[in-house]
Parts: sequence; structure tokens; C-alpha cells
Amino acid sequence: MQGNEAERVRAYLMELQDRICAAFEAQDGRARFSGQRIEGEGTLARPRVLSDGPVLERAAVNFTQSRGPALPPAATANRPEAAGRRFEAVALSLIVHPRNPFVPTSHANLRFFVAERDGEPALWWFGGGFDLTPYYGFDEDCVHWHRTARAACAPFGAELYPRYKQACDEYFFLPHRGEARGIGGLFFDDETTGGFEHSYALVRSVGDHYLLAYLPILEKRRHTPYGARQRDFQLYRRGRYVEFNLLYDRGTRYGLQSGRRVESVLASMPPLVAWRPDWKPPAGSAEEHLAERYLRARDWLAGEL
Repeated sequence: MQGNEAERVRAYLMELQDRICAAFEAQDGRARFSGQRIEGEGTLARPRVLSDGPVLERAAVNFTQSRGPALPPAATANRPEAAGRRFEAVALSLIVHPRNPFVPTSHANLRFFVAERDGEPALWWFGGGFDLTPYYGFDEDCVHWHRTARAACAPFGAELYPRYKQACDEYFFLPHRGEARGIGGLFFDDETTGGFEHSYALVRSVGDHYLLAYLPILEKRRHTPYGARQRDFQLYRRGRYVEFNLLYDRGTRYGLQSGRRVESVLASMPPLVAWRPDWKPPAGSAEEHLAERYLRARDWLAGEL
């Protein structure tokens, strides 16, 4: 480690934030992201939130850089050797909640940590990935999403995509419901393989492939006609999203434990949501089909080279 790695990652993530926000504003056509810059002792935050657009009901694309005397427990649960070290972290996290129920919600996160203690080598690692949460499933969308995820990993070894896909399926799962949050994608943590340059190139590839994965689906489904039934089901399924983020998501816990601005941590929440105790979708319906086919771990690229 030469000491400038965090600044290199920061520059990339801030540029990626600008690029993603511009792409979503172009898709929505009317709403614009708020543009804040919040600086404090050891921190820099650029929270950007778009609300109440005709296409995007809520989107948050947040960049943060923070320093502190010790990492929060959520960041050291899988790395106990980093506990008690001073740290620097840079991260970009985003969530998109479209208005049309036929457009899936999408999420992505990229992060880099450096943890140091006097007299010892620095510890560093990357984490991140992206995942998709449909309300009405389409096989072609799932195949496109996973093809793009595989393409992001391909230059770094054929074994990465299946490993990161499995990790995503396992992480984005609601044990109390016994169901997946969506169709998965990529998830990795504690990534140091091949040294900093190799891992950093992988993270950039994942970041650069996010829009390639999501925009074609958004563009294809955004004009699909829908009614009250589809909207009600979307709000019902959004409840599962909230449950996962509040009960299981390590990123949410890390944000709250690290003292970050609460509004930024919870910007991932959808603006409207509904719970219906003991509700079941009608037999044979598209709503039932979601659970039967799309909320189970599946190899969407089976048979492909």
C-alpha cells in the first residue's frame, strides 16, 4: 500500500456517482437529484436523492468517505483482526425504486476499507456488487441481468461469477420468510485477490457494468400499462425489501453504527410500502408466479458457454 489508494478509489466512485445520476435523470426526464456536499471531521458525504419522478419514484445514489479511530462492529464481524484499528472507508451505494411495477428495483454498492495500527501492515479490502428485485418476472430480463454480471467478472477468472452469484443468493435472503429478496446478481466482501490493482480493476468493472445491466430493463418495461392490482402488489413486495434492510443488511447496520447521517442511511427505503398479514396471491396468477419461479436461487445462464 502506497497511501494514495483510497484517493484513487474516491475519484472513481465520485465520477461513477455523477455518471449514474446523469443516466437516471435522462431516463426520468423530469425529476432531478438533490446535490449536497456534507463535510465534517474526517468525513465527506455527497448524498443524492431523486424523488417523485414520472419514471423513478425514489432513487438514491450516495457517496461517502469517512475516517475514524475504530471500525464499527458491522464492518469487523467477518474481519476480527481489523477491530480496534483506525480506518478510512470510501463507498458508493445506490437504490432505485421505479414507479411502474413492471420495472424491478435495483441496488448496487461498492466500498473500500483501509484499517491501520502503528507498527503493523495496513489491512485493506473491497466489497460490493449489484442485485435485482422484480415484482413481475420476465425470464429475458433475468438472463440479461446475469449475462451482464458474468461479463463484469469474466476478465478476472471464470470462477468469479458463479462464486459471487452464490454469495449474492445467500446474502439477499429473508430467513423469516424463507424466500429470496430478488433474482440476485453479484456480491463479494473481503476482496483482496491478486493485490490492490487487480481487485481495484474488478471493482471498476462491476461499477461500469451496473448501468449496462439495468438501463435496458428499465427502458423496456417503463411504459408497460399497469393498474391498481399491480401497484398494490408492488407496495406489498416492497415490504419485503424494507424487512431485509432493517433486519439483515450489514450496510444499514454499518451506516447507523458509524454515526452517518440517518437520512442518508435510510434513503434506500421506498417512499410507499404496504403490509398485508396472511395475504396470499391468487392461484395461477402472475403474482404467485413471482414466488414460484423468481424468488428461488436459479442458474439463469444454464447451458450457456
